[in-house]
Amino acid sequence: QPEDRASVHNVLKKALTGEETANYELPLISKHGKRYTVLLNATPRRDGKGHVMGVVGVGQDITELDKVMGESKRVADDLTRLIETANAPIFGIDRDGRVSEWNRKTAEITGFSKSEAMGKSLVNTFIHLDHRASVSDVLTRALFGDESSNYELPLFTKAGEQRDILLNATARRDAKGDIIGVVGVGQDITELNQVMAESKRVADDLMRIIENANAPIFGIDTMGKVTEWNAKASSLLGFTKAETMGKNLVANFITEEFKNSVNDVLTAALMGTETANFEFPMFTKDGERRDILLNATTRRGPDGEVIGVIGVGQDITQIREMNSEQVRIADDLSCLI
Repeated sequence: QPEDRASVHNVLKKALTGEETANYELPLISKHGKRYTVLLNATPRRDGKGHVMGVVGVGQDITELDKVMGESKRVADDLTRLIETANAPIFGIDRDGRVSEWNRKTAEITGFSKSEAMGKSLVNTFIHLDHRASVSDVLTRALFGDESSNYELPLFTKAGEQRDILLNATARRDAKGDIIGVVGVGQDITELNQVMAESKRVADDLMRIIENANAPIFGIDTMGKVTEWNAKASSLLGFTKAETMGKNLVANFITEEFKNSVNDVLTAALMGTETANFEFPMFTKDGERRDILLNATTRRGPDGEVIGVIGVGQDITQIREMNSEQVRIADDLSCLI
């Protein structure tokens, strides 16, 4: 082709002056216009007196190899762009633990630019002293082919803040299959961890409130088995938490004549219909009757599905006794009058 003629001419001209050329990629065009790539060694041809009289070219057709190499380069370029622009922190280390990849998202999260990170020891530079041993262990195992997934990696930013990265550490291999480093693909879960920690704190607070509330509180699952039984319920009825957990509430702690009505209230709550101020009796471990005014509230899971019922009660036994006494006195007065 015209665009290749100058370089080909230069190679042949050098060979004619006695300067050999090895591994020159010579583009040849066939009779039918098909382009071939030939890897050429151009050697001077000499006469009996040693004078250059021409050039001999020994070549190898590398057309298909060139195509394969071109496709491999395209894939490699695509992969490099994918790593660089991914919306996830991706970094890599070589066999010495030095940073060999550091994409934009990693730079954004940590505040360290690619130029600041490349060639530095990942563990010694970007991992807090308290976590270096465990992180080093994960990376070392990956360098021996033992890959890790969903490992929480604490990375420290340029400003000294900790970012929690959920990491998959994968061995990086060369064309022969030999491990040459590790690539880590992560997900920044710092905010998620903060939300989960806050949720746990709220849940712990709620559990303490339930446990220490000055009202009997119990819970059941969708099968009617006890899942909550607070301190007040224990002191009021005499059954410890250990004695009630996992037992059927209605079958074990409600008298026969009220089992159907209590079961109806709990079933309705399991269907999403809550009940307030439902009055029913419960009997203590010693057989004493306690009158309970109950609010039955549907308990839901994180996806909104019903997972049980929470019952918050009030012991109205004394109120009922006082009411009964007032009625008796009123009846006595009526008789006297």
